[in-house]
Amino acid sequence: MIKNFFPALALGLSALSSAAVLASPVHAEDKKAGQIHVRGSILNYSGSILKVKTREGETLDVALADGWKVSSVANAKVTDIKPGDFVGIASLPKKGGGDGALEVLIFPPALKGTGEGSYGWDLKPNSSMTNATVADAVKGVDGRTVTVSYHGKEKKISIPDGTPIVTFAPATADDLVPGAVVFVPAEKAGTGTIAHQVLVGKNGVVPPM
Repeated sequence: MIKNFFPALALGLSALSSAAVLASPVHAEDKKAGQIHVRGSILNYSGSILKVKTREGETLDVALADGWKVSSVANAKVTDIKPGDFVGIASLPKKGGGDGALEVLIFPPALKGTGEGSYGWDLKPNSSMTNATVADAVKGVDGRTVTVSYHGKEKKISIPDGTPIVTFAPATADDLVPGAVVFVPAEKAGTGTIAHQVLVGKNGVVPPM
């Protein structure tokens, strides 16, 4: 059975909520368990199976576990990022030093602290994901720069103009239509690929993570 999911109302949900899994670090033990990120577009949705054309060009059947949840993303602006906010930023090292953002996810207050840390990410080769609290946000000569803090450390990340900035939004199974872009945290098991969460593009906004 599907449940609608809006992370802003997630205080009472388990750690298997969409946002928690989307934000959780991929440690070595997770990789051994077969954790994968499925990125692509929907070919078909049949209620318990989501058929996806992955960004690698493969066709993959994703089995949706009992109680699976779905959410979407909505556009936000760089001016929406305030000191004290909790964000997830995928980034790449810059030639001149520091990191440049590939995308920014602004978490709702109920999920502050989810997956805190900085770790390898598979959006692009050599990319990382940093889930942290914004210490300050300033305007720099090469675009906006945020200073984020996590576990007593600080990291400065520039956010170039045009960087996708999103927050979570509601979705239902009716949004799982052919052609819709999805990001699915899943795991490889003996019976195939299994997922508890689906993040789907809606109203022209696609999951950038």
